[in-house]
Amino acid sequence: MYDIENYYNAKTIEEAVSLLKAHPDARIISGGSDVLIKIREGKMAGTSLVCIRDIPQLKGVKRLESGDISIGAGTTFSHITNDPVIQRYIPALGEAVDQVGGPQVRNIGTIGGNICNGAVSADSAPTVFSLNALLRIEDGEGGRTVPVRDFYLGPGRVDLKQGDVLTHVIIPAKEYQGYHGHYVKYSMRNAMDIATLSCSVVSKVNLQENILEDVRITFGVAAPVPFRCVQTEEALKGKSLCSELYEKAAELVRLEINPRDSWRASREFRLQIGGEIARRALLHTVEQAQKASGMGMSVTQAKTQPGGGQL
Repeated sequence: MYDIENYYNAKTIEEAVSLLKAHPDARIISGGSDVLIKIREGKMAGTSLVCIRDIPQLKGVKRLESGDISIGAGTTFSHITNDPVIQRYIPALGEAVDQVGGPQVRNIGTIGGNICNGAVSADSAPTVFSLNALLRIEDGEGGRTVPVRDFYLGPGRVDLKQGDVLTHVIIPAKEYQGYHGHYVKYSMRNAMDIATLSCSVVSKVNLQENILEDVRITFGVAAPVPFRCVQTEEALKGKSLCSELYEKAAELVRLEINPRDSWRASREFRLQIGGEIARRALLHTVEQAQKASGMGMSVTQAKTQPGGGQL
């Protein structure tokens, strides 16, 4: 049974904002894969819901004239994974959200809900951080655009006030053009499990100079909020593409992240895994760049290729 006080079905963004302001205790629902579970468990019993599932402006993926990619907050994970714009320009995001739950969850769960839930284990979060995404929030008074790195305030807490509606996730053109990305999720099971630790790497390489021109490394479940390894990033920029680069990345990451002990995994285990998945993700992004240029993988990098098993 679901203990729901009132249910309102908004048809437009403006109506959703008005309903939320008129009913200060109401919560937004779209796919419902998180909210309904909390209601059933009694954590949100008696709440009122404002449904935004049927608002067409919140759905779909568009590449704007500026080159920016706009993703409606109500777009489901399965849509994102299969969208041709995502597949062509930012496939790492499609790969990341394709690791959320099972097919049923991916068919109803939305990227906006995944971000607004504030969970550090959210599969979309590390990649939108590494892509320096912007979040468009409407409030009926002009709204605002917030960098995703400023949106997460703490475990389960995000920068949304009553009456705010996240409408779009925007990936600026300059943040993905010339870059390649890869997401690695480590979990105790291969399916239907949240991340024990996750890492998304986005990099740009200069193959003529054989250097790592730019890199962004973001972890999930390594801190109270998604965590960018800015010190590691700065230390790796401009370095030669060789086996030592990937080992250095693993070493530096282990010094920078601060995972906690939990029943899922110890801090020491997460530190060890963290370095390894960062190394693998960075190597994969460089291989993607080489493949795109037709250069293939160098002998030095081939020696660092992990063998057997998958994280």
